[in-house]
Amino acid sequence: MSNDSGPLDGLQSWSGAVVSGSLTEGLEVRLDSAASAEDIKVGTLVTIEGERMRFFGQITDVSLATTDPALSLTPPDMSNPFVARVVSGTTAYGKIKVEPRLTLSRDQGEALGGPQPAKTVPAHFSRVAQATDRDIELVFGAEDERHFWIGHPLDMETKLCLDIAELVTRSNGVFGKSGTGKTFLTRLLLAGIVQSRVASNLVFDMHNEYGWKGSSEGGSGEVKGLKQLFGSKVGVFSLDEESTRRRGLTPDYVVRIGYGEIEAEDIQILRESLDLSSVAAESAYSLQGKFGARKWLKEFLDLKGAAEIGELANELNLNTTALAALHRRLQRLRRFRFMDEQEDHDSVGEILNYLKRGMHVVLEFGSYGRDMAAYILVANLLTRRIYDRYVQSKEQASTEGGVEPTPLVITIEEAHRFLTREVAGQTIFAAIAREMRKYNVTLLVVDQRPSGIDEEVMSQLGTKFAYLLDNERDVDAVLSGISGGRKLRSVLASLDSKQQALVFGHAVPMPVEIRTRDYGTPQSYKDLGFIEAAELHAKTKEYVEDLYGPAGG
Repeated sequence: MSNDSGPLDGLQSWSGAVVSGSLTEGLEVRLDSAASAEDIKVGTLVTIEGERMRFFGQITDVSLATTDPALSLTPPDMSNPFVARVVSGTTAYGKIKVEPRLTLSRDQGEALGGPQPAKTVPAHFSRVAQATDRDIELVFGAEDERHFWIGHPLDMETKLCLDIAELVTRSNGVFGKSGTGKTFLTRLLLAGIVQSRVASNLVFDMHNEYGWKGSSEGGSGEVKGLKQLFGSKVGVFSLDEESTRRRGLTPDYVVRIGYGEIEAEDIQILRESLDLSSVAAESAYSLQGKFGARKWLKEFLDLKGAAEIGELANELNLNTTALAALHRRLQRLRRFRFMDEQEDHDSVGEILNYLKRGMHVVLEFGSYGRDMAAYILVANLLTRRIYDRYVQSKEQASTEGGVEPTPLVITIEEAHRFLTREVAGQTIFAAIAREMRKYNVTLLVVDQRPSGIDEEVMSQLGTKFAYLLDNERDVDAVLSGISGGRKLRSVLASLDSKQQALVFGHAVPMPVEIRTRDYGTPQSYKDLGFIEAAELHAKTKEYVEDLYGPAGG
């Protein structure tokens, strides 16, 4: 258990009293004369000592007030120490607005069901103070197999945890503009899932950041990836074997996609990245009907010249210009080295073999991470087939009493490319988000443009991690449908540009602003269970000597 001091060293503690307010608009708190508004930040967690219960809330605004309006017109001479002491805290004082979020009974304990949503307000002049470490642990839980340490509350060093088991029961999102720390937080969430063993990860690693190693914040160095931290628990698959080997790792499996695996449905999601019209994209279904699901793409790409394309368009009653455009755009697929005319590949089966054993898979895209068409094609194609297998396994388990498939969290970057209003209905990712783990599959979407994601999909995300966003539409999208969203807007706007995030949703009992824990230092690796080679060798030697005695003895 942490100490009860709460604030960071060097910052003054403060207190105040409730003077007015309501449950919907928040409580007005007058700060005591010894308190300085400069020491208090929006987003700070507080406790309120009511008459019969304790309240747990969050500061949503800090302001200055005065009992005499004339002071605003004729300020007193604050250079006089006596005048300054008389005026400060009496005639002029600091004020904060607090949003009461939870209630705790005086003898709060686990047997009582934990903190409950606030449905009333404390009495006039109830005392308000910054929450202590003990309060944080009581509300958010102490670090254990179920609760994963994600960061620290503002101006505190206590560990703030989220319920990792609850997190994976629904799809979730990490949002923020470029450079705010989305990748670092995503690494932490993935590591928490690995540690907790509540689900398996499948990561579509667009920028090669999660497998063996990644870039440090600012890109000036390197940090360990999941494979280095967790060893045999993680398999690194590669779409670009040459790129993976250049970065010092032999992939566990090299993914290949056969032409026969691509269906007309896969082309629909490529409309934007291949600059296809809706008529051109829809033509793929007619081609699939003529040539068959396994042969249509190769047969179509093998056509030579405008004459053959025009003849086929007339035969299928298709627009010749649209069909020619589709032929030109799909020729791009032939430049992808992972595409193969052979039909004996089973990349889906290999991924599932790892997942069935409770392992985690990171699919590195190598140089193809810079090609949005390649990323979208492969991520959508593999996910659709993996999801189909999960549906079959889950239904079989339900009807025949077998073992359900291991819960799976699929991580996708640039999520708005898959989940726009125009294409969300045609992608497997939107279906997964809406079904909320019905078939043991959920998403972790990572994006810097949440406004580009379909509103219905956004509403289904269980927990959101929002870093600083500088676009009003993105802020609206993240906070849409959230109770108290208007008040959370001020908290979100006050975030620092790096390593601070607003967390809200099912995995935490209330919205909370955090300073995310470090990732990339030796201590941070150790906290995640990583043991350096020298230390591991020393421990192994110690175990051997315990069993057999000192060497030569």
